[in-house]
Amino acid sequence: MLHTVNKSPFQKNTFESCIKHAAKGSAVLLIEDGVYAALKDTSVSADVQQAMGDITFYALEPDVNARGLKGKVMDGVNLVDYAGFVDLTVKFDRVQSWL
Repeated sequence: MLHTVNKSPFQKNTFESCIKHAAKGSAVLLIEDGVYAALKDTSVSADVQQAMGDITFYALEPDVNARGLKGKVMDGVNLVDYAGFVDLTVKFDRVQSWL
């Protein structure tokens, strides 16, 4: 399953809920303000790194760039463009949006 998160983990608990419910082998795509969860050295960085053993993380690069966060994304988070976003929706049979 592909999970999409569009809210900042510093304003809502949707990201936390997402990684608690995401099954091994699933992926999380961070979009819009959700890309803040991909940043290095934050209060959620350890949660992301711990979950990376079971979940693959992606961040939408145009949203990262639009927020001035280029170069601040932690290792292990894959940056994708809009075509990559589409590819992920095709790759996974289900998509769960966390709003």
